Amino acid sequence: MEENKKIKRNVSSNPHIRDFMNTNMIMLIVAGSLLPALSYGVYHFGFRALGVVLVSVISCMLTEFIFIRITKQGKNLKECSSLVTGMLLGMNLPVSSPLWMPAIGGVFAIAVVKMLFGGLGKNFMNPALAARCFLLISFPKLMTDFSYDGFSGATPLSELKNGTLTVSVRDMIFGNIGGTIGETSMIAIVIGGCIMIMFGVIDLYITGTYIASFAVFLLLFAGRGLDGAFLSAHLAGGGLMLGAFFMATDYVTRPVTKKGQLVYGVFLGFLTAIFRCFAPSAEGVSYAIIIGNLIVPLIERVTVPKAFGVVKVKKGGAN
Repeated sequence: MEENKKIKRNVSSNPHIRDFMNTNMIMLIVAGSLLPALSYGVYHFGFRALGVVLVSVISCMLTEFIFIRITKQGKNLKECSSLVTGMLLGMNLPVSSPLWMPAIGGVFAIAVVKMLFGGLGKNFMNPALAARCFLLISFPKLMTDFSYDGFSGATPLSELKNGTLTVSVRDMIFGNIGGTIGETSMIAIVIGGCIMIMFGVIDLYITGTYIASFAVFLLLFAGRGLDGAFLSAHLAGGGLMLGAFFMATDYVTRPVTKKGQLVYGVFLGFLTAIFRCFAPSAEGVSYAIIIGNLIVPLIERVTVPKAFGVVKVKKGGAN
């Protein structure tokens, strides 16, 4: 009978979005939005920067392809999530990185962080940042070597940490500084973020809250008072903008509720400010977002909206 016929439904993994866009299109928009920062990184550091990012992308995509073929788990590379992971990982590495390092990072990001937990939509932390933290712990000297084209020196954030500032904020905004491949130009990163906002891929709930709360907590904890130059340098330097626009907003590892996203953004801003003020390292964005990913289930638990029509019965009240 007609009623007994089984209806096949295609239920895809998150991220979900109520729009004409599917996961593939979202990931392609994110990848395109990364191109301004990547292009500036190649212009600034040379074509070796492109080689590092390409090795990272190939490593991520090849690892996912092999994992799917062996385990029959997951869908296919058309979702383009491994492309975005590879780009983000490569852009979070120094240009001086040996090419085997993004290859190892790509395998860790996809095989360990993403696929072992069920693939896209089931990983509990951002794969690119998890791989970066893994590489930072495993190869700290290589991951903090920002020498390029005969230049060798501390990053502006390191100089701020040591109490000196020899690089102008203008240079930090435009990207005429050392650092990882994709984090140097604040303008290029913000352009990419605006592209994602324009297409409706992200909003400013997390990004805006993250940046604003970071600024407030930095002024409170740094002991510099209302030092505008100091605050501007921290906002323009390091991976803050890259993390706030592209990694903290990851659909899979961020809270679902709007209230939860605001709490999440404040937590990230607070943690990043603490790391930058008191930790030995001058950075802190990667570790802050990874720790934030871990507490997302708790944030969602306490910020879930009350179902319509549900009334909480007080203890000892009438049935």
